[in-house]
Amino acid sequence: MNLIDPLVRAPAPAAEILIRHAHVLDPREGLDGPHDVLVRGGVIARIAEPGTLEPPDGTETVHASGRRLFPAFVDPHVHLRTPGQEHKEDLESGTRAAAAGGFCAVVAMPNTSPVTDSTPILRSLRDAAARDARIPVGFMPAITVGMNGTELTEMAELRAQGALGFTDDGKPVVSAGMLRKALQYQRLCGGVLALHEEDPTLSSAGAMHEGAISALLGIAGIPSISESTLVARDCAIAGYEGGRVHMQHLSAIESVQAVAAAKAAGIQVTCEASPHHLTLTHEAVRTMDTRMKMNPPLRTEEDRQALIAGLKDGTIDCIATDHAPHARDEKEVPFEQAPMGTTGLETAFASVFTDLVLPGVLSLELVVEKLTVGGSLLDLPLPRIAVGEPANLTLVDTDQVWQVGEHGYESRSANCSFAGRRLRGRVLMTLAAGSVAYRERAFSVTAVPTPERTA
Repeated sequence: MNLIDPLVRAPAPAAEILIRHAHVLDPREGLDGPHDVLVRGGVIARIAEPGTLEPPDGTETVHASGRRLFPAFVDPHVHLRTPGQEHKEDLESGTRAAAAGGFCAVVAMPNTSPVTDSTPILRSLRDAAARDARIPVGFMPAITVGMNGTELTEMAELRAQGALGFTDDGKPVVSAGMLRKALQYQRLCGGVLALHEEDPTLSSAGAMHEGAISALLGIAGIPSISESTLVARDCAIAGYEGGRVHMQHLSAIESVQAVAAAKAAGIQVTCEASPHHLTLTHEAVRTMDTRMKMNPPLRTEEDRQALIAGLKDGTIDCIATDHAPHARDEKEVPFEQAPMGTTGLETAFASVFTDLVLPGVLSLELVVEKLTVGGSLLDLPLPRIAVGEPANLTLVDTDQVWQVGEHGYESRSANCSFAGRRLRGRVLMTLAAGSVAYRERAFSVTAVPTPERTA
């Protein structure tokens, strides 16, 4: 059990703000209509009919007519590249990008340099987040030392220092015996094992989905069974040991089927899908744009439809970005040589809203639910728009059209698979843990602070 708060951020002033006439949507609280929302001392103090609340002295007023107010999003799977790879991203830039995407909390992966696999490294990361992070950050240290798959980390010690769980993300736990041992320790110390599912003997040197397009382009492929066979194996091991597992970035129809079967059998398994796998297919790789290279790779339309169906029927629990920044020169190489990964924090909502909500494929309520629930899978509290709750809110203009990357990114990296796309749905403001973490530049002029009384 954690002995300390697993989420850390830099100090920030508590918000005193009145959001007026926003269309508030929180499916869990049964809110779907215009309201005024008053935040005092960083806490939601009142929710009332639109236009009925007056701002107390010293309170900023945001006129939000025609905009949507959601619970802010939580991403259980991001790469912030600290320590050791700050040329790609760091805690400040990554959490700034997250806030710009409407997120109030993120969970960072351990494939850093050095790997986050010991309590000194975890403590130093938490100290850095307490100085630099714009929104709360949690950390998942590695399952195995150095992510080498041969020796377990000191899981109990790491949990005592705030670890939310454990993952070798970027690499699979290849050894079934090692995973079984990790699950045995996980049952004792708590937390979740988040698993990157890939059989390296099947994926080998592949650079994209194995199929007709990889054959046409002459690029070595990664078959879907490299993912799904490990998903099925690890669900079986978790069921045998009574442990908790979370399957990361599902991409294949067979993986969705394996998770559905495991859930039906009562196994403690949750899973996620990423916006790029929900909206793109391997057709996008025809251009050989390295921003379309990620692991797992973009797969077929049948796979994409299976992920969408999994969101609808509850097999897939949440949407997570797998935000994976790289430096420009690292991606500006031949496709086969480029590193895997795409950024996604700033485009997560807009990409799913544009490609899936507007055409009527998914409801807005479902998307908000799937973007906000990720932290609860790691035992973090759910963001809620309710009186007495910390202000974790995102204000979105769902009518605004914008071009991805036109004015740069808050992230340090630009390797976004949606670069150049015109998307609809722009985050205007984000409150995280009771503080204003982001305000879109053009929107800031519409927010009018109420003057304080003079004595």
